Amino acid sequence: MARREKDRTIRLNQVTIPVTDVQLSADFYDRLGLIQIVDGGPDYARFEFPEGDSTFSLHRVDTVVAPNDVTVYFECADLDRRVADLQSSGFVFKSGPEDMRWMWREARLLDPDGNEICLFYGGKNRLNPPWRLETP
Repeated sequence: MARREKDRTIRLNQVTIPVTDVQLSADFYDRLGLIQIVDGGPDYARFEFPEGDSTFSLHRVDTVVAPNDVTVYFECADLDRRVADLQSSGFVFKSGPEDMRWMWREARLLDPDGNEICLFYGGKNRLNPPWRLETP
């Protein structure tokens, strides 16, 4: 039986994370550099990025299960400067910026609900690390 060519027309639209206070978290992500495009009152907020067309959203829940193992990665070409600017405006980072063994430079912080955010710069290794699998 001949293998059918897969339709590879798929792309990321948005990632949604749970938060207990949408306005508090919306302020956090606005200060981080995202641009709010939907204000759904106390239950929902949606953001876009200065570049690209993926979006990021928040939805209200009564309780965020903590600790969770989810990490949201935001790439920043100017990572060190951005982290320094965020720190000077009151953001507290768990780590970084530091070079990692997977050939990225990254810094990590928590949002108001404890969701881990990783600001990173991967350069060519973001999509093409030396250990990347061959794809057709």
